[in-house]
Amino acid sequence: MLQRYWGYDTLRPLQDAAIAAGLAKRDSLVVMPTGGGKSLCYQVPAALVKGLSVVVSPLISLMKDQVDGLRLSGYPAGALHSGVSPEEASEVRAQVASGELKLLYVSPERLVGGGFLSWLARLYDAGKLASFAIDEAHCISQWGHDFRPEYRQLQTVRETLPKVAFHAFTATATPRVREDICQQLALREPTVLVGRFDRPNLSYRIVERGSDPLKQAADVLRRHDGRAAIIYCISRKETEQYAAELTGMGIRAKAYHAGLNPNVRSKVQSEFLEERLNVVVATVAFGMGIDRGDVRCVIHMGMPKTVEAYQQETGRAGRDGLASECVMIYGAQDATRWIKLMELGAQSSDADPEQVAEGMRVQRELLQHMQNVCGSARCRHAALSEYFGQMYEQPEELKASGVTGCGACDVCLGELTAMSDGTTVAKKILSCVYRVGQRFGAAHVRDVLVGSLAKAIVERGHNELSTHGLLREMPKERVMGCIQQLIDKQLLGVEMITTAAGGQFAVLHLNDASNAVLRGTREVTLYEPKRERGAVRPAAAATQLASGAQLSKEEMALFDSLRNLRRTIAEKKGVPPYVVFSDVTLEELARVRPSSEEKLLGVRGIGQIKLREFGGAFIEHLLVYCRENNLQLDAAEGSRPRSASRQDRARETAIEPKPKRLRHDAAAIFMQGIPLARAAERLALTVSSTCDYLCLWIEQTKPANVETWVDDATYKRVESALDEIGGSRLRPIWEQLEGKVSYEEIKIVIAHLRSGA
Repeated sequence: MLQRYWGYDTLRPLQDAAIAAGLAKRDSLVVMPTGGGKSLCYQVPAALVKGLSVVVSPLISLMKDQVDGLRLSGYPAGALHSGVSPEEASEVRAQVASGELKLLYVSPERLVGGGFLSWLARLYDAGKLASFAIDEAHCISQWGHDFRPEYRQLQTVRETLPKVAFHAFTATATPRVREDICQQLALREPTVLVGRFDRPNLSYRIVERGSDPLKQAADVLRRHDGRAAIIYCISRKETEQYAAELTGMGIRAKAYHAGLNPNVRSKVQSEFLEERLNVVVATVAFGMGIDRGDVRCVIHMGMPKTVEAYQQETGRAGRDGLASECVMIYGAQDATRWIKLMELGAQSSDADPEQVAEGMRVQRELLQHMQNVCGSARCRHAALSEYFGQMYEQPEELKASGVTGCGACDVCLGELTAMSDGTTVAKKILSCVYRVGQRFGAAHVRDVLVGSLAKAIVERGHNELSTHGLLREMPKERVMGCIQQLIDKQLLGVEMITTAAGGQFAVLHLNDASNAVLRGTREVTLYEPKRERGAVRPAAAATQLASGAQLSKEEMALFDSLRNLRRTIAEKKGVPPYVVFSDVTLEELARVRPSSEEKLLGVRGIGQIKLREFGGAFIEHLLVYCRENNLQLDAAEGSRPRSASRQDRARETAIEPKPKRLRHDAAAIFMQGIPLARAAERLALTVSSTCDYLCLWIEQTKPANVETWVDDATYKRVESALDEIGGSRLRPIWEQLEGKVSYEEIKIVIAHLRSGA
């Protein structure tokens, strides 16, 4: 199954155990980092067991791209959500009824509304329902960073379909969230599988915000020139400002946030997925449905709200396993901004006051954890792993090469240096905590130390304290970092205090270790960024632990040409380029340079269906390119070399899903001008599959018109929408036409325009 649909021979860690739970129809909770391969864990069992498997997913764009990718590989998948036309929905239901469809994606809102659950109950009673998979399962937990009340309604599904196995999947779940997921979904003795949270191919840097943060971001982007990057901002205004300024600096970028016109937002997302735009400046509204594997850089222009959000957003870099960089430009005021946003949200909430107060308490606690990570001078990989309940384990490859720590973060790369007066600075901070009565949080203590005359300082008389202004020469971010380092070293205690109004805030207090520092019996080492950093060192460890080896200059040029070919094919198919082949596959093609279909099958990520669909185009490209550039063909063995045995060849032939004769039968029918629905009946295919054959026939035969299938007025509307949208992805065009033109009609017009007739 792996070879047929995905072109893989082996599974990643935990995938085999998760698939085994799916095949055994046993409840499970699977926690894997972003890019760890969660989707395969429910897609493989669904293809093998009897009946329909349902996947609950929160984002339409994510469902659409997953279904497009699966169908392109020949996998029988479909989706039902608000973006699906009534005609498509009827066809999907017919495919379910006939048993043709194995995997169905739905949104949580669709699942529990409009009689959908009753329809599933009838399938259940008929023994045609196999399992449920809940993607982004942390959304069901209030302790998760992206709590969604509609996910709580999934409890109703469990009650209605008691004997169907439930499988929950998430990339970001602390032990507390994992426990809550199991309880909320009523999982029965579940198999709980937790992968390694560490992403060794990512390098992490947390840097102080300077006087020109945009220049800091631009410097990072230039290290990844021509590659995909996402820049996250806290506010919508910042996304538009930074995108405009970056474009003015010669780095083409576009803004994305929930307040934009839906068509504009859809166009930006389409351009990014189709590799016509590489830099997006966005709020957290962008990313959850983005599966572009070649994002080489994620930049945060401010501190994220939670460690879970940071893990998930940085996890959008390097999903293909290749080395990528994550940089946070951190300022002392970031936490204050988040608290104000939280309070605004609480004030506008119509929920029960006790629930609002509890929500605020949870959010403040999660924010404090994020501050702790930012301010600490510990290995970033270790800090993230430990937050999610795992001890960081240095990979054996790094131990063998003598690398210190993770070798892929600013701390372990030596980009921080010990302060010459660390103990003195620590004493000043601890003294200030004592002088303010051990009744205030880190932000207040910092403001006293830097000499602030803010109202909160003056009203309490803290501007008269001996510690007021003791660290006025130090940037506010640096002072906050030193406070966080003292907390991290347990030289300063933190206690959560509940106010009379029910709110909570963190208060600093001294402990025995603090007193030892103040008495002068304990030295303290504090770290700050190096003043003269020079050129940023590459995170060699991240590269060493990433998928594949480094490409030579000649191979890199070939890789870029293969990306161009992939983009051209994707445009014709109306799908994102990564759905055709991943960057990992293209890199291996650039190294191996196969000259035949048999050799091509030895490359990871190329299965039988994609070989038949795209193999000829890539082999022809490699033959021509290598001849023109004097490069050796078949330069290396692929990562999954093929056996030449008769049994292997027989097996590969046996899984050929659609004989060539079908194309000839379809062509004969299309030449007679038979409408699409009748053609589908005669070919015993779905309308969607028949449309794919029709589009291929149109591109090859170049008919003068396609009025048999699309009337002239509709043709002109689609053509106009294509010009306005500036791309060929189907969903944005369908939305532009307000859902009044079917996907099939859109595909036919695109095929005819491409044919040049």
